[in-house]
Amino acid sequence: MMKVTPLPKLLKKTQDVFNKWIRERDRNKGCISCGGNVDHAGHYFSQGHHSALRFNEVNTNGQCISCNTFKHGNLINYRKGLVRIYGEEKVLMLENVGSKLKKWSRFELEWIIINYSPIKK
Repeated sequence: MMKVTPLPKLLKKTQDVFNKWIRERDRNKGCISCGGNVDHAGHYFSQGHHSALRFNEVNTNGQCISCNTFKHGNLINYRKGLVRIYGEEKVLMLENVGSKLKKWSRFELEWIIINYSPIKK
């Protein structure tokens, strides 16, 4: 009998894989809020309170430790960075979705892990 990973553990693994992909994607772009080093995958809308945007590539961008942790996302400058990269219309669409909650299914989480994991050579 195959052991099934508990959903909370699968969610954590999915977040780790996705965040690593974001950090790699944005490594040479600099922190979206200040231009510093990319140390974290920061969320414009927090992953805890805005679960529908938890794995959204527009909502999640490379951030430095200072902006993401000590400046609580540095959201005014984060938004300016979003507009610079994606345009005002896409940011407004993101803000419109922001407060929606989502319960991620096992299938969705496994799909994200597969699609955001590095290709093994």
